[in-house]
Amino acid sequence: MSLLNESRLTLKLAFPLVIGQVSQMLLGVADTMMIGRLGVTEMAVLTFANSLFYVPFVFGIGVLTSVSVFTAGASGAGDHAAGRASCRHGMYVATALGILLFLLMSAVSLNLGGFGQPEDVVEKTGGYFRIIMLSMIPGLMSMALKNHADALDRPWPPFWIFLWGVVLNVFLNWVMIFGKLGCPAMGLEGAAWATFISRTAILIGMFVWLYRGKGMREWTPFHWFKPPVLAEIRKFLGIGFPASIQMICEVSAFSAAGLMMGRFGETAMAAHQVALMCAATAFMVPLGLSMALSVRIGSANGAGQHHRLRKIVVSGWWLGACWAAIGAAFFLILGTWVSSLFIDEAPVIALSAKILIVVGVFQLFDSLQVGSVSMLRGLHDAHVPALMGFVAYWIIGLPVAVLLSMKFDFGAVGVWCGLAVGLLVACITLGPRLWGKTAPRAATAHPA
Repeated sequence: MSLLNESRLTLKLAFPLVIGQVSQMLLGVADTMMIGRLGVTEMAVLTFANSLFYVPFVFGIGVLTSVSVFTAGASGAGDHAAGRASCRHGMYVATALGILLFLLMSAVSLNLGGFGQPEDVVEKTGGYFRIIMLSMIPGLMSMALKNHADALDRPWPPFWIFLWGVVLNVFLNWVMIFGKLGCPAMGLEGAAWATFISRTAILIGMFVWLYRGKGMREWTPFHWFKPPVLAEIRKFLGIGFPASIQMICEVSAFSAAGLMMGRFGETAMAAHQVALMCAATAFMVPLGLSMALSVRIGSANGAGQHHRLRKIVVSGWWLGACWAAIGAAFFLILGTWVSSLFIDEAPVIALSAKILIVVGVFQLFDSLQVGSVSMLRGLHDAHVPALMGFVAYWIIGLPVAVLLSMKFDFGAVGVWCGLAVGLLVACITLGPRLWGKTAPRAATAHPA
């Protein structure tokens, strides 16, 4: 099969995944744009709360990537029983993780003053943060089911379910934040409750579709409460845990950057939130593409078609680079205009526009590294990439961020320059490993 055909197949699977990821990101974008109308302090609260929320949430999402890996392998082999087991065990893991992480972060919320943030920001964060953490439980359960469906090449129904969840979230934000239709104005906590209700509705919608969707019944567990097989859970964690560590290394670096912004004041925190939403929304495109690549390379490897692996890799890199060029041009040219969509404060707009220049520069590194690590995950190679991510973001990227922002007085922009360095290091270390792993003699269906 030619590179062009591989690219077409990847795009066919990736398109609904990309749209689905962007629609999910719109939950955060909607919150940011609507909370931004409340003021700079409220935007700073959002930055602080999200800096704490996304580390455990992404940890859970990372663990649940194992659902895609095992379901894709079962699909490639035509093993319905293994596919059902993958879905069931994924739900067990998602539920347990959601509850444990909620309890852990609820305890953290009792001492928010220890993070060195402005006092008025800390005072407004606790209630919002605890509700958002509660929404993690249905959020992770929904992601487990979505990963299962995506791996079966059925991305469109979950896309529509998640998209309607976004629409519901925006409507509930309008009602609960600003006090419409007889509802009291709840401000920040209204946004949090809107997110919780929307994620619960998405979970219910996914369950309904699994039972009624055409061709899904044979891949849907017959007995959800059948006791889990501990050996299977260990296999899940064996792939998912290292994958989550790799993802956390990157996300926690951005979260640490958000906490560092507290040293530079509320304006820097608000500008960081705007830039982060823009960067994260753009990242959803290569992320959705990488999910498709993980499924495709996992299915090809599971079917023993090792001769196709490098073609999938090259086509994936090429598609990622094409998007990076578009994203870079967008941020470099329209950064100020995009920033003004989120908030009316001129100092925040000016600073976020400067940060978006850095975001535009690192689009290529970001697109290539996420594609590479996802394809490695599809080949059950997760441990070494996790270590590479830790070195890239925490040993190199964050120290550079501290040095540039504080020693050389680059401030908030210096923090983002350090993050860009981390992404560059991840890109140039993961790529060669993937190339070596996809040589016909090296391809394997077993963990590295």
